[in-house]
Amino acid sequence: MANQTSNSVNPKVDLAYRRKKNAEEMKHQVISFVLMIFLTIIAFVAVGADMSPLFIVPVIILLAVIQCIFQLYYFMHMNHKGHEVPALFLYSGLTVALVTILAFVTIIWW
Repeated sequence: MANQTSNSVNPKVDLAYRRKKNAEEMKHQVISFVLMIFLTIIAFVAVGADMSPLFIVPVIILLAVIQCIFQLYYFMHMNHKGHEVPALFLYSGLTVALVTILAFVTIIWW
């Protein structure tokens, strides 16, 4: 948010613009936080309901991936402009990790 400035000469307009942007940002963070709490509750209910582990494990992994995406994009501000290089490194590391896990799993299972 600090990199974004308006082209106005009037400081009051700049202040109003920043307040509006900060309010939108806070709204997105609160919504994301509530969704993450909801996903955590779903995971606890699934485990507490004594469902089959073959169902629970993939569901919990899916919920964890969704929560990681929320945290990256809203709490770590990866959705802002100027974060392309950190995103590139993050996704490159994720790709290497997934390929490594896939290689080890296929070596062990086949």
